[in-house]
Amino acid sequence: MEEYLQATEVIDWQHPTVLELAKKIAFKHQTLEAIAKACFEWVRDEIYHSCDYQMNPVTCRASDVLKYKTGYCFAKSHLLAALLRANNIPTGFCYQRLSIYDNGEPYCLHGFNAVYLPEIGWYRVDARGNRSGIDAQFIPPKEQLAYKTQLPGEAEFKNILSEPLPLVVAALKGSAIWDDLLLNLPDISVELFKTMV
Repeated sequence: MEEYLQATEVIDWQHPTVLELAKKIAFKHQTLEAIAKACFEWVRDEIYHSCDYQMNPVTCRASDVLKYKTGYCFAKSHLLAALLRANNIPTGFCYQRLSIYDNGEPYCLHGFNAVYLPEIGWYRVDARGNRSGIDAQFIPPKEQLAYKTQLPGEAEFKNILSEPLPLVVAALKGSAIWDDLLLNLPDISVELFKTMV
C-alpha cells in the first residue's frame, strides 16, 4: 500500500500549499471516509475544469493545479491524490477510454481516482467537475462516476495505478494552453494498456 501514499514530482503532496489545504480540510472531520469525501468535493467543486471554463495554463503537478485553480480531469486527479495522500489515505489512478463526441472514433482517455477506504476497500471517485449531464458523487459503496462506457471501443480499465500514466503526464506537460491539449488528448488502445501495466 506504500506506493499509493508516495510523494512524487507530479503528486507533490509535501508542497507547503498542498499540505496546508489537506490539513485544513481534514481538521473539520473525524473519519478517513469523511476526510476523503471532503477532499473529493473540494477538488470537484473548487478547481475549474480547463476545457469547461477554457482556462489556462494546462496544469499537471498537484501544487500547480492548486495554484492556478484549473486542470483537466487528469490534473484534478493529481491534486485529489495529493490531498488524500497528505492525509495518509492511499490513493491511485484510474482511466476510462471514451468517445470524444459520443459516436465512435476518435477516443481519448479520462482520468480519475480510486481511494482506499478501510470499511469497503478500493472505491473509485471522479473529481472531474459536474455540469449539465454529469453528476459525480462520493456515496460509498455505490460508485457514481462522471461517465459510463457505452460504445464499442470505449473501455473501463480496472487497474488502479500508483502513478499517473506517463503518456498522460507527457500530454499535459506538452500543452501550453487548454485548446492545445483538447486537440491532442491522450489515448491508448485496450490491448496496449494491458501491456503497459
